[in-house]
Amino acid sequence: MPGGSWFFTVVTERRRPILASSEAVGVLREAFRVVRNKRPFRVDAIVVLPDHIHCIWTLPPENADFATRWRLIKTWFTKHCDPALRVNQNPARTKKGEQALWQHRYWEHLLRDETDFIRHVEYIHYNPVKHGYVALPLAWPFSSFRRDVEAGIYSADWGSGVVIDEGVGSE
Repeated sequence: MPGGSWFFTVVTERRRPILASSEAVGVLREAFRVVRNKRPFRVDAIVVLPDHIHCIWTLPPENADFATRWRLIKTWFTKHCDPALRVNQNPARTKKGEQALWQHRYWEHLLRDETDFIRHVEYIHYNPVKHGYVALPLAWPFSSFRRDVEAGIYSADWGSGVVIDEGVGSE
């Protein structure tokens, strides 16, 4: 669907916490920046947790190729991250000369309407609370939630006492 908005869940290989450090998240940010410069897309919402990412992208009106964008982001990150993260623990991938940082597959969902979009944004923002990393979304540093608070979309205390739809996403 050219120009569509998509929800994604991207998981690390064997759920290794390769995104647990600020440095690794910085490399991931740079991977996004590099790929967005060549193949534009808008990041509407994102959260980076130690072993997975949830995000919503809106693609340009004439383009629907999110698969190439994800391949380029994963590849760029793999080539530029701390070499200690590239320890290959997967014999099948070693045989093919591949690194074992990311699961091959990812979950994608075309957002159908504004209600679906909002449900997924809120799922993304609440995810660090769901996983027990923080008590409130604002406390998680690797999320677009702060940007949305600064823009006046959410209050800083959003997420306290909120029940988020567990039927969203795939982890």
